[in-house]
Amino acid sequence: MAPPPDSLEGTCQLRAEPAPSDELFDWIAGEYAALAAEYGPRNVLVLKRHPAGLERLTDALAAVGATDGTPQSPRVESLPEHASKVLEALDPSLDRLEYEERIELISLVIDGASREVPAYLERAAAHESFARDVGQLLLEATRQQLRLADVESEDPHDCLAFLYAMNDRFHAELEERGYVERADVIPRTVDALEANADDLRTRVGESIDAVLAVEFEEYRCLDRRYLAALTADSDLVCLGERHASVERTRVESGPIEDHVGDGLEIEVLESGENRSEPATAPHRSVTRLLATGEAPRTSDEASKATGESAADYARRIRTRTAREQARSVATEIQALRDRNGWSYDDFAVAVPRIERVPETRTQLREAGIPTATIGTPSLAEDPAVNELYAFVTLQCERERDGDRIDAELADDRALRDRDPDDPETVAVERLRARVDDFSPTLLADCAGASVSGSLERWIRRTDLKGRIAREEDWIDAREGYAGVRRVLEIARFVEETDLVGPDWQGLRRMLRRTIQYDAPYVHAVETQPPTGGVTVCAVDDLKYDSREAVFLLDLIDDTYPGEQFLTQLFPTAWLRGMDSYPAVTDPSVEDVTATFATVDAADVGDPFETYHAQRSRRRLALGSRAARSRLYCCSYERGAGGLRRTYDESRYLQELETAPGLELRAVDDETGAAIHGESNALEAVLAQPRGELERILREASTGGEADLGATEELFEEIAVVLAEGEVDDEFAEAVRSQFEFAAGEVIRDD
Repeated sequence: MAPPPDSLEGTCQLRAEPAPSDELFDWIAGEYAALAAEYGPRNVLVLKRHPAGLERLTDALAAVGATDGTPQSPRVESLPEHASKVLEALDPSLDRLEYEERIELISLVIDGASREVPAYLERAAAHESFARDVGQLLLEATRQQLRLADVESEDPHDCLAFLYAMNDRFHAELEERGYVERADVIPRTVDALEANADDLRTRVGESIDAVLAVEFEEYRCLDRRYLAALTADSDLVCLGERHASVERTRVESGPIEDHVGDGLEIEVLESGENRSEPATAPHRSVTRLLATGEAPRTSDEASKATGESAADYARRIRTRTAREQARSVATEIQALRDRNGWSYDDFAVAVPRIERVPETRTQLREAGIPTATIGTPSLAEDPAVNELYAFVTLQCERERDGDRIDAELADDRALRDRDPDDPETVAVERLRARVDDFSPTLLADCAGASVSGSLERWIRRTDLKGRIAREEDWIDAREGYAGVRRVLEIARFVEETDLVGPDWQGLRRMLRRTIQYDAPYVHAVETQPPTGGVTVCAVDDLKYDSREAVFLLDLIDDTYPGEQFLTQLFPTAWLRGMDSYPAVTDPSVEDVTATFATVDAADVGDPFETYHAQRSRRRLALGSRAARSRLYCCSYERGAGGLRRTYDESRYLQELETAPGLELRAVDDETGAAIHGESNALEAVLAQPRGELERILREASTGGEADLGATEELFEEIAVVLAEGEVDDEFAEAVRSQFEFAAGEVIRDD
């Protein structure tokens, strides 16, 4: 008989403070070794709550017990991945709804709603992020099995009631069509396991003698029910950290031990227990202070404590703008490589949210830093995708009136007379700019009865993939191929589904919605491809990672903790009163202090803001512990949008700066690192005339003696490069202008 929901039977160890990543993996490996020795490696299932860091965890466990030099093959899976396989074992005919399909089906459900749309949602629909925000809310409601009937007794806000009703209707459509969306996998699998449908729990459990649940602090209610059903006839060992939950505390307040019942025997490991070797990272106190509020130890205390450094410090980079922040990080990375011989794989650059990844990665690459992060960027930013959308747009018009379109394409004057913002005109100009031999004949030759076949013909005839490979860096090329692949997948889906017509109009409708609502890197992000490079990722992805140097970017109050919590869909004042919202919206002071050791009851002003601000603080703590040797806290003074817009440094950075026994050491801009990257080299040369003049004036103003010989030597080298090197004429002119500006010659007299 299955245990009652959420009734876990087994043991649980919780670390009292977040450990450095390497130490954490050693601890997990030790517990796995004991289970593998007792039951055999293939009979032990290791479940991690989130997929991030799964590969590294697998590698760490594979080395356990390899006495003959042969690594073991541990069974390591994320909980969502395992649940998906279990559900497929129950019903192999189920189809998982893809991202693009979900967008289209939800839009059809909302368009066909019989319920009156609340006025606020009608107005909010004009905002760019509306569809994504609604999608995230509905995903969270699905993960928690929240239906309108479950919340009606709470008199939900009319906007929430409408969205929950749409979600119910959406899932009714899914069930009718034989689909299951990813957010519904765990809830449906939990129901099937608890009911032992078709003897599912028995069949799944036959090959499992023990389950090691890793990252247990993030297991939500349904996750715990999943564990309880899965381990009805096997041993359960849970490993977690008391001050490391970010995702679970979004929807559930309090420490994890308050939610597991009496069947799970809990042991709290105090600091230092199970530590395999001394912790020597000088920034260990940063992680401890951010996660637990525990102040750094004094020098005397530190010298007596095993593994603690007497000098606790992190490094600090502060610049004027966000772009200069990325450039300073690039310079420091090159300096560390020059001094320590580290590879680019030894570095990670963490941004507050996934949407910041593309911009930051581009800035680093412009500064000469190869980056490893590969994913699927926003389709709207992909030139190849925009080309294919333009092709689809013109085929739609040809389908309506092919003779007119072909005539206009052949007549430049007719095109010039059209509205430049007309979609057809935009499509023509885009294809002309990208395809040398674009013509009405080419469009006609590529058109066929199958939209996917026509797209494939265009890709071959115009050598789209070859152009991507020739014109883009390898990372951009790989992402461009991914964008092309996604468009082809959408085209094939259009031909198979009854959601839209299997024609150009149907494909254009679905592509337009997908491009409009797509978010950067929403699908998957790969941070360690075979080619290597600096990892650029959201700070949350570093929780189970480890690098020699970690740079935490954007440590300003607008991002840590920020002002908008949970969602942009509703005002914060509304969220506080939305008890039916699928997250913690009305915490008490007791909830705040019970969940976070970093805040006292007397310091809680607004419980809602304090609660979610502490979650942001915890994210920083977990990002900081990924650094093995060096941790960099990076901030900037203003954005690129205006000269006078200033940003306050994060309150957590200020706390680190003022903490007794902890030092933030400023990174000197003059690191002596070699200049890498074309843009960096150009900026360095352009800065030389003014920089040298300012150096000489500083020396003169303080009574010093300036070495004019060194200045003359530098300027002679620049002159030789401009005269004999392969330098663009406009750049050479810009350098000469800088010399004249430095000399006070504002107006040129040729």
